Amino acid sequence: MAYKVLIVEDQDIPRELFKIYIGASEKFEHLLSISNASAALSVCQNNKVDLILMDVMTELDHSGLDAAEEIKRQFPNIKIIIVTSMPEYSWLSRARKIGVDSFWYKDGQKNSILDVMERTMAGEHIYPDETPLIRIGNTTNHEFTERELDVLKELTTGDTNTEIAKRLFISLATVKSHIQHLMEKTGFKTRTELVSEARRLGIVIKDKH
Repeated sequence: MAYKVLIVEDQDIPRELFKIYIGASEKFEHLLSISNASAALSVCQNNKVDLILMDVMTELDHSGLDAAEEIKRQFPNIKIIIVTSMPEYSWLSRARKIGVDSFWYKDGQKNSILDVMERTMAGEHIYPDETPLIRIGNTTNHEFTERELDVLKELTTGDTNTEIAKRLFISLATVKSHIQHLMEKTGFKTRTELVSEARRLGIVIKDKH
């Protein structure tokens, strides 16, 4: 019997590609596609779901990671693969922490995602070693420390250095030091330029919830 797959994806092209790939495999059957992660739990409560392909950023800014956490809490046997094209640094560790089975960066390769799906259903946990390498200014996202990325993410809120220091439980001087290092590494002249580029590239994405 084929495994029933729920697709949670708000973009037309990847959603249709996933449906085509699933349709070409005898091991999987497309159950349903939805564009809002907040509806995924209800689908699991009312249907036999074996596997979910879950995007992180879905319609109306609902988080696929939040939905995955709740589904894993109520239905631990449902396998979940996070699928995303965004290189946000914190998502890999968050996915592991909440018990997501596998994590796949969208690259449009049929054999790649089907292989991850098959191995996940067989009990493996498939995770990339690191986020995709993205060039930003004179450097790459892999050259930032995790603390620098924490500060960079908070910078996208538009808050002051003092507010960021309080939220991260670090000193104001430490925040300023991290910002200086970010500016030096990237070569950007203003923090506005740094923040807008980091946001555009998806290197840091502040959860709105």
